[in-house]
Amino acid sequence: MAFEKAYDFLARRGYGDRVRTFSVSSATVELAANALGTEPARIAKSLTFVDGEGAIMVVCAGDMKVNSGKFKQRFGVKAKMLTFDQVHLLIGYDVGGVCPFGVNPSAAVYLDESLKRFEHVYPACGSDNSAVKLTPEELEQLTGAAWVDVCVPMAGAAESEK
Repeated sequence: MAFEKAYDFLARRGYGDRVRTFSVSSATVELAANALGTEPARIAKSLTFVDGEGAIMVVCAGDMKVNSGKFKQRFGVKAKMLTFDQVHLLIGYDVGGVCPFGVNPSAAVYLDESLKRFEHVYPACGSDNSAVKLTPEELEQLTGAAWVDVCVPMAGAAESEK
């Protein structure tokens, strides 16, 4: 059901042909990169945080992590991740397939600047075995999300270029 929700959202906007499904899991950055045959940094991971009664989703490059200080400065709240159950309730997707397409109204979506260094990125498409190929600009247009700078490289992450 969640895959269909995300797929329909993308198909209605002309991006259905960009969606890929896999016979293997793409539930983590590493698994998605393996399924797609790309580097992990190009996986657009969706990180979800508590914001009062709602949620904040930050979509960032796969080699990045949210910096607590930058997050608090930008959003005015501590970066506290949603629980497994809260993700489904507030976002509308299950862990492993969380994506920024057609999220519940309780979720605000933001795109981290780390995505802009790539020509294409691959966010999930509502399930733990799917992804969609988009430019950062297309991702912005589809989600209506604002750009933020709240992430830093993960330890050991190599800088990737276009």
